[in-house]
Amino acid sequence: MYKIVSRKALRPTLTMIEVEAPLVARKAKPGQFIILRVDENSERIPLTVSHCDLEKGTVKVIFQVVGATTVKLNHVMEGEYIQDFVGPLGNATETEGIRKVCIVGGGVGCAIALPVAEEFHRLGAEVTSIAGFRSKDLVILEDEFRACSDKLYIMTDDGSYGREGNVTVPLREILASGEKFDMIIVTGPLVMMKFTVLTAKEFNAPITASMAPIMIDGTGMCGGCRVILHRDGKDVTAFACVDGPDFNGYEIDFDNAITRSRMYNDYERHAYEETCNLFKNA
Repeated sequence: MYKIVSRKALRPTLTMIEVEAPLVARKAKPGQFIILRVDENSERIPLTVSHCDLEKGTVKVIFQVVGATTVKLNHVMEGEYIQDFVGPLGNATETEGIRKVCIVGGGVGCAIALPVAEEFHRLGAEVTSIAGFRSKDLVILEDEFRACSDKLYIMTDDGSYGREGNVTVPLREILASGEKFDMIIVTGPLVMMKFTVLTAKEFNAPITASMAPIMIDGTGMCGGCRVILHRDGKDVTAFACVDGPDFNGYEIDFDNAITRSRMYNDYERHAYEETCNLFKNA
């Protein structure tokens, strides 16, 4: 059992929890993730490691309340326990030789992008961060991004905060000005990542995309997290949990990934509604 030592609502449907897990905290690196279960009857869900505190032996993760399991997790209070907290899993984000990096995050994906930006900042790289949200009331982690970024662009779709537009607007402007990056790293909604990759392609800029597909066991055995890559003229199947979650953005078949991500939408919606009703009637 793993104790929730603190929790913070970042917005009504987005929560940060800090979990007592010293073995995970000791090993986890930016870009890696954990898989947790709320109780014995819960499904397994992957969440990216947001922060580790070695002294306290704790790990922070951020989750959005979108399905039955995250509804249950959101009802676990400070001082209470969850069943499982397994990790770190996946491969850490590659940092070797990268001295100038652009980190692009969209929505909740900013929770994945932040620890990567912080790690590059710690290593002395020049960090440009672009964070995109639908509106002002959905902006998260701005202060944290500002602390680890040499340049920060906040974008909102409706223009209610920062600049109006999506993340490709400043990225295209930066690349069109002649600025070069050793790597662009993008994470967030699949459609947003697809068009960020297409923008980078206009300028032949290297780009890595962090994938977060449906995942069950975290060991590559279930096949749920498969990602189709176009590599050397062939379609190659990779698994985000063991081969990723970071992949060369130009190789990813985003259309396939988007279609697969929608497979369980109806099931998730019904499960979410049933779980919400359960808590309402408790």
